[in-house]
Amino acid sequence: MKIAFFGKILEPAFIETFRLLIRTLEEKATSFQVFEPFYRQMEGHVTFNRPVKVIAAGQLPDKDTYCMISIGGDGTLLDTITIIRDSGIPVLGINTGRLGFLSAISTDEIACAAKALIAGNYSIDKRTMLQLSSPSNIFEDFNYALNELTVLKRDNSTMISISAYVDDLFLNTYWADGLIVATPTGSTGYSLSCGGPIISPESNNLVITPIATHNLTVRPIVIPDSSTVKLTISGRTQDYLVVLDSRSKPLNTTTELIIQKGHFVTNLICIGQKDFYKTIRNKLAWGLDKRNRG
Repeated sequence: MKIAFFGKILEPAFIETFRLLIRTLEEKATSFQVFEPFYRQMEGHVTFNRPVKVIAAGQLPDKDTYCMISIGGDGTLLDTITIIRDSGIPVLGINTGRLGFLSAISTDEIACAAKALIAGNYSIDKRTMLQLSSPSNIFEDFNYALNELTVLKRDNSTMISISAYVDDLFLNTYWADGLIVATPTGSTGYSLSCGGPIISPESNNLVITPIATHNLTVRPIVIPDSSTVKLTISGRTQDYLVVLDSRSKPLNTTTELIIQKGHFVTNLICIGQKDFYKTIRNKLAWGLDKRNRG
């Protein structure tokens, strides 16, 4: 059983908990893979009793990897997706950050989660990906996002105009600071903070959400994820940002963006009963009202 780790920062307060995680996993794990920058932070603090392969930037985990464990917040897990790509390797997110919709395991649940993981007592939550199919080379060879694609203006002085088409049918021209095309997974991220709806992961939809639109009658719209979305951008300035999850690239206004559902899914490991509604209730503090207390 090969288990891989990815993280950005190994917080000093998490070191003892991480040692516990390693000791528990070593009951079944035959070897570990750790991405180099994260491994360098462990040296002198964490020891392994199984062989460790250090993975350099740009390398992929072994194809027979049992799972990838993401240590951090949701942003770290999104970066993990750019590493495993379409390999199908399941990902378990351990939340050492704040909100943690995707990194669902809290630090006080680690021991139980690790035992469930090595015993195979978990389910797989298959999450839809977005693909920026054209232009196909903006983000090198990985034009995919788990959460959303966002178009943003690059300065603070003027809005941009974004014309959107769904399956070649004109939808609207948005005068706004930007526009988000989000998956159900991304509906609880940036789209939510801009007034977009929460969409359950299995709904087979996308949501188009404007950012600070000039026309107050314009609202987010939910469309089937079988749709092809085309965006064309214009404005006083000649460039803007295209963002795929946590990665961004500047483009000029002559570029036409084509967005579709990706050809693969991301496999998220779910320990315990899969309950999306409980997650949003807890993470967004729904029902926390003194009128609901006994």
